[in-house]
Amino acid sequence: MLKQRIDFLRQLTETIGPSGMEDDVARLWQENTSKYCVDSTRDAHGNTIFVKGVDNNMRVMLAAHADEIGYMVKYIDDEGFIYFAQVGGLDRHLIPGRQVSIVTKKGVIIGAIGKKATHLQDADEEKKLMKTKECWVDIGVKNKKEAEKIVSVGDYIVPNVKFENIRGDIYTSKAFDDRAGMFVINEVFRLLKGKKINCQLYGVATVQEEIGLRGAKTSAYGIKPHVGIAIDVTHASDNPGSDKKYSGEIKLGAGPSICTGPNITPQLFDALCAVAKKNKIPYQIEADEGVTGTDAAPIQVSRMGVATGLISIPLRYMHTPVEMVHLSDIENAAKLLAAFVEGDIYGINKK
Repeated sequence: MLKQRIDFLRQLTETIGPSGMEDDVARLWQENTSKYCVDSTRDAHGNTIFVKGVDNNMRVMLAAHADEIGYMVKYIDDEGFIYFAQVGGLDRHLIPGRQVSIVTKKGVIIGAIGKKATHLQDADEEKKLMKTKECWVDIGVKNKKEAEKIVSVGDYIVPNVKFENIRGDIYTSKAFDDRAGMFVINEVFRLLKGKKINCQLYGVATVQEEIGLRGAKTSAYGIKPHVGIAIDVTHASDNPGSDKKYSGEIKLGAGPSICTGPNITPQLFDALCAVAKKNKIPYQIEADEGVTGTDAAPIQVSRMGVATGLISIPLRYMHTPVEMVHLSDIENAAKLLAAFVEGDIYGINKK
């Protein structure tokens, strides 16, 4: 992948955007994607939508969520320590002892989520998993009055970590879930630039996925797609602690996963697999026996129903500050979707 494309992925993942505060992420994505497709809008909910092609009664929607998990300031005590609530699903084991970024009205400041030193803990405390309401952020002030000059109730907080190269094409970040999916849609428009397609293609950066799949519900209702494909991340099982008998076998670097199950339209699953085979794009099969926890869920049941698919990027350590991906999986997901939109499989492009 070219350095400028990696730099854009870096910007996407490092930009702060928990559920309800996706504007900066959406603006960055919109500015970059407009290089390849100029027709874009933001709806009342905050979803960012790009459109390519004319409406010939075949609307195809690609959706990836812009929001990440994080925290929100709830209370500042008399000593100036900040207490917070979770925004989205976080692992409480990973909350204490971390540096965080707080988005204030005066800009981003750094704080630390404190924890009693292990030397000072008794036996029961060492075994205890702290509740979120017991955790606090220390911003180095003397009291509540000083803290309130800097931080306000309702300010958002995220882990203060960077996009890092581990080795080769393997990278870590706090927010590949689901900025990797947003990047894939951007790449699809890049790959299709200057090409005529016989469908109307919608690329959507949805909001508030992490708190209930909300943006996909409102955007799908407005777009009324005939075909909707969510692009998200999925659990890679090629690391210690993963149970392949439960989650299946998904590997980093082996291609994007194509999901099958009740949330997926069988013909669309077959079509995506056929496109991958025809174009020699590596892919993996993921089986989900229920309703996926992705934007595919609300898309499928929008209005009178939508033919639905799900393409996922293998990811290690989901909902941690060290989410890990392989760049080739992201590239191949984009190639697969671009080829799908260009082709005539599943009756999309009737030439």
